[in-house]
Amino acid sequence: MAPLTRSERTALVTGGGRGVGRGIALELARAGCHVAVNYASGEDAALDTVEALAAIGVDAFAVRADVSQARDVEAMFDALVSRWGRLDVLVNNAGVQTWGPLVDLAEVEWDRVLDTNLKGCFLCTRAAARQMTAQGRGAIVNIGSGSNKAPFPKLAAYTASKGGLEMFTRVAAVELGPAGIRVNCVAPGAIEIERTREENTDYAGVWGRVTPLRRVGTPADVGRAVVFLASDEASFITGQTIWVDGGLFTQAVWAY
Repeated sequence: MAPLTRSERTALVTGGGRGVGRGIALELARAGCHVAVNYASGEDAALDTVEALAAIGVDAFAVRADVSQARDVEAMFDALVSRWGRLDVLVNNAGVQTWGPLVDLAEVEWDRVLDTNLKGCFLCTRAAARQMTAQGRGAIVNIGSGSNKAPFPKLAAYTASKGGLEMFTRVAAVELGPAGIRVNCVAPGAIEIERTREENTDYAGVWGRVTPLRRVGTPADVGRAVVFLASDEASFITGQTIWVDGGLFTQAVWAY
């Protein structure tokens, strides 16, 4: 591979092989970013996404790492810097959830969700911040959820992790701003992907009816918001949460 020019940008999307992560990776590639696709499992999906990114004309590769493990994260960032010499954009998208009543939630499941969704964001942000500080600039976008704002029943661990992620976004923005690093959050609403269609075969119909814009979102909707926050057009925006939810979590519950 030829050395990157100063105008070219590089990005890492954790959990980028499928669903919302794949949509984000594709939109970053369409904006001209070279993209590393992280995965912990699902290598075939990650490689398929890399193939789609390469077809757009950017350099892309898959990198396996469990973001909840510091050693994996360090090795992943070493691979990125070895390949590109820098990292311009980090998207903390990797996440898991456990569905069930709080009183039945096993400790191991709580730990798995918090370790992936919140600790993983911390570990990747720390590694990216060290590299971006040396560069003098960078953009980090954390992928939140409607549960940043509203409690989701039977998703206690997930809701706790996403609420923590939003506050982590703010403190990271304050601490890293002097180094030229911006940190923001994108909080999707009802997004139709393979997983959500498995939850409900009429997912788009059910959630579209209660979303003010009367449709569900797509991974591309989320990806375009990420591209904006990672771009120079958002150079004075940091510490913010952008809701990509069609107004779903803005409306209040109204009895009539």
